[in-house]
This record gives sequence, C-alpha cells and structure tokens, in this order.
Amino acid sequence: MGRLDGSRCLIVGGTGGIGLASARRFRDEGARVVACGRSPETCAAAAADLGPGVAVLTADAAVPEDVDRLFAEAVEILGGRLDVLFHVAGLSGRRFGDGPLHECSVAGWDAVLDANARSTFLTDRAAVRQMLMQEPDARGLRGTVLNMGSVLGWSPAPDFFGTIAYAASKGAVEAMTIAAASRYARDRIRFNLIAPALIETPMAARACGDPAILAYLAAKQPMAGGPGSAEDCAEAALFLCEPASRFTTGVVLNVDGGWCVSEGRLPDAPPPPTFEKP
Repeated sequence: MGRLDGSRCLIVGGTGGIGLASARRFRDEGARVVACGRSPETCAAAAADLGPGVAVLTADAAVPEDVDRLFAEAVEILGGRLDVLFHVAGLSGRRFGDGPLHECSVAGWDAVLDANARSTFLTDRAAVRQMLMQEPDARGLRGTVLNMGSVLGWSPAPDFFGTIAYAASKGAVEAMTIAAASRYARDRIRFNLIAPALIETPMAARACGDPAILAYLAAKQPMAGGPGSAEDCAEAALFLCEPASRFTTGVVLNVDGGWCVSEGRLPDAPPPPTFEKP
C-alpha cells in the first residue's frame, strides 16, 4: 500500500523544483496527480519527466479565470473529487524590483505579492469551495490544503536575503493558512504550511551559486552544511498530505536544516567572544 493510495492531488507549481519533486513522490506513493505550471515549456518537460500517469496542465495561478478553469479540469481528470491541494507556485522577485525596504519598487512589491500571496489565496479558495461540496472520506476528511511558506517570513537574513516583498508575501501566506485552518477544521478540511530555508532549485540558482552565501549556509543550515534538496521538502509535504497526519492542522513545519535555530555567521564577521571561567 502506498502512503497516498487513492488520494486525488493537485500540485500548483508542480512542474519544477519542490513541486516537481513532490509530484514524483506523490505519484510513487499511489496518488492520482495533476501538476500545474505557468510555462508551456516547463509543463512539457514535466510531462515527459512524470510520465503518462500524471496529467500536466498550464495555468497562471494569479489569474482568477485561469484558476477556475484549472480546478474544473483537474477535478474532472481526478474523477470528481479533490483530496489534496499543494500550492508551491511563487517567485523570489529580485528581477522585478524586490529588495530591502528602501530599494523595493512598487512594481516589485506588486509582482511578488501577486505571484505568492494572491495566487495562494485564489487556489486555496477554489480548493475549499470544492472540498465543502464533498462528503468526508473513509478517514473523516473532506480534504487537505498544504501551502508554501518560507523561513524568511519570520527568521530574516538581511545581508544575503533582504527582499521585503518576498518576506511579506510569505508572512501573508502563513497568516491565511492558520486562519483557514481555524475556520475549516469544523468542516474536516485541513490547512498546513511547510516553510523551507534555502533549497537548491532553479528559483534559488543565484543564491546557490554565490560562494559567500554558501559559506554563510555552512553555519546557518548546519544539518546540510549548505542548501537543502527539493526531495527534503517533498518528504515533508508527503507527511502533511497523507492520511496518517489526518489529526494535524494549523501546523507550520520548518524544513530548514537548522536555519531557525542557528545563528550563522557572515564570512567576514569576527569570531564569537570567548569567556574565561571565574
């Protein structure tokens, strides 16, 4: 028996990085999976990677009409029910003008909030509307929603990751997830969040190729001594989406290699002080 046998799953942002790794993992655990991406090119590559057992659809999750169409098609492909939505889609935004508060442009703010917070709102809303119409399954659940946060929403690293719109967008996603978990627990719909630190994905290519950042990560993410992997996040997502976690809602799960409990140290920072015993 696979850990997701019979589960019907939609992964928004499922054509690259963490989403693609999760689509593979969910498929291998017996789920029926629909993956969605925004670019026809990445969708075609993902379809070839995932094989004929996974449907791949194209949509822009920040556009309401696209989201409505996506959910209609996905639910039809999945046989009339949606058990799991995993929303991964988002962007970092530096190329659009995100940065420290005094440098962040209005265009950068809008682009990041649209791609990260607005898109999550739209897909979560569509998912909960579908799940409210469904009868509880054999385990008593109408559905599970898993969103994508970031440790930068509450554990900043301003010297290397000083993007104010990105942090704000991930903070907004966390707040929405917790509020939805509170409201829909009575309806047997779960909402949880995973919060990665720096993960080696195409979106993080700039950071993962910067020697200074890699030196910083050696202390900031000590469990890996560097970036995490998309598969690390896929395993966490699997746990929060599988029936074994059916009693878990409103959880923020850090997948961060120690980021939030490690001080880290800039390469040129002085060593920490030593103290003599009295």
